Amino acid sequence: MTAPIRVLVCDDQALIRTGFTTIIDAQPDLEVVGECGDGRAAVDLAGRLHPDVVVMDVRMPVLDGIGATRLLAGAGVARPVKVLVVTTFNLDEYVYEALRAGASGFLLKDAPAAQLLHGIRTVATGAALLAPEVTRQLVGRYAARIRPAEGTPDDVGLTPRELEVLRLIADGLSNGEIAATLVISHETVKTYVSRILTKLDLRDRVQAVVYAYRAGLVT
Repeated sequence: MTAPIRVLVCDDQALIRTGFTTIIDAQPDLEVVGECGDGRAAVDLAGRLHPDVVVMDVRMPVLDGIGATRLLAGAGVARPVKVLVVTTFNLDEYVYEALRAGASGFLLKDAPAAQLLHGIRTVATGAALLAPEVTRQLVGRYAARIRPAEGTPDDVGLTPRELEVLRLIADGLSNGEIAATLVISHETVKTYVSRILTKLDLRDRVQAVVYAYRAGLVT
């Protein structure tokens, strides 16, 4: 049998932690190995328990979810942990910062239980969970603020087609939607996405979206 996905739940509200834990533990392929109420405790527990996924709140005492995510999954972390951020919709700026800090995706706290479970499983596989409709609202809203002065479409090292695919990823399109837009196969899109991530040394689609906005490839 395949070992269950080990999950650490971090939220400063006990009722939410209990709810998440109950939902997750009811699944045969998921297991909650620990829970805590602040980011510092999440970092400490992750170091001891080695979870596959950390379900992370954003605003918490001692150390917030953004700071904790940076320590668990940020640039330079030797053994990064996959982080799934959960938040309320009006905290979208904080979520964007969490994605920049290394989170693999995010969900809204009022999402159905099935979406939480799907999110954990998706992030655990190494894929990113970035809802297309929220991508445009979230990243686009703060693109001007975070885009650096340097970096142009001509010096990122991608072919014209790869740039096209990257722009569509940043627009929040799924692989299937990209395939339909460009009239190419789903497997071809996957190949392009893999090449983009490799060439730009990016971990997943979330980082690709952030990169596209920071490089000025999307307006």
